[in-house]
Amino acid sequence: MPDFFTIVLIALIAVGIYFMVRGRSNGAQAAQARLDDAKADARQAIERLGGQVYSLNPGDDASARQSLADAGERFTAAGSQIEQAATPGQALLAKQTAIEGLYYIRAARTALNLDPGPPIPELEGQRAAGSVTEARAVEFEGREVQASPKPSDATPNYYPGGRVAGRPVPAGWYSEPWWKPALIGGAWGMGSALLFSSLFSGMAGIPAGVSDGNFAGGDMSDGGGDSGDGGDYGDGGDYGDGGDYGDGGDFGGGDFGGGDFGDFGGGDFGGFDF
Repeated sequence: MPDFFTIVLIALIAVGIYFMVRGRSNGAQAAQARLDDAKADARQAIERLGGQVYSLNPGDDASARQSLADAGERFTAAGSQIEQAATPGQALLAKQTAIEGLYYIRAARTALNLDPGPPIPELEGQRAAGSVTEARAVEFEGREVQASPKPSDATPNYYPGGRVAGRPVPAGWYSEPWWKPALIGGAWGMGSALLFSSLFSGMAGIPAGVSDGNFAGGDMSDGGGDSGDGGDYGDGGDYGDGGDYGDGGDFGGGDFGGGDFGDFGGGDFGGFDF
């Protein structure tokens, strides 16, 4: 017959195992709840983007058509990302993609001289990248590259400002999505520093570190460049011509820059209820 101390020891071990199993179960349930909340939050943004993609008519305006096409790409990519999301962080990336698409919607509405809607949360790197404040045209690798603060037939490609392959790209309208190779390949080419210097040097609204092609991550002319924060959106799909982050600000009470996306609150955005 077991003595008293043996019985106590067995009882203590049994209690310990019980609480350990219970703690693991509670932890798993809490993790699943966080994932479910993050996915639901992302789906709200994705659904709102989808409503705008399908309801906005760009007409014959080239800038609006391009921006709407970019928004559609983000809608598709966000849908793919949210279906594959297995962590709250991955769900957050899907929401970020959807918000990026909303910036494209805003750009399309601007090109059509419509109310752009409420401000959209600022994304990382956008403020540091600056924005185009005057029309410029430069020769680069045998072609003319133009930049403008306004959409036109000559500059139908919008970029909101932010980091591409670890480098800041100013917000503005461009003749071509010259940042796309770096977005897809994750690295800038040898001549990129020259393009930055020619296109942005001395322009108001462009930080010196952007206009001379040298940033905290290194010299762009080295052909390297890291993916940086916010430049690589993971495995959720191809972002096409770059993201559109707009003017920044608060979108119904959520602080995007700090990692908390919050909710989108109220407001009417061109017939789609926010």
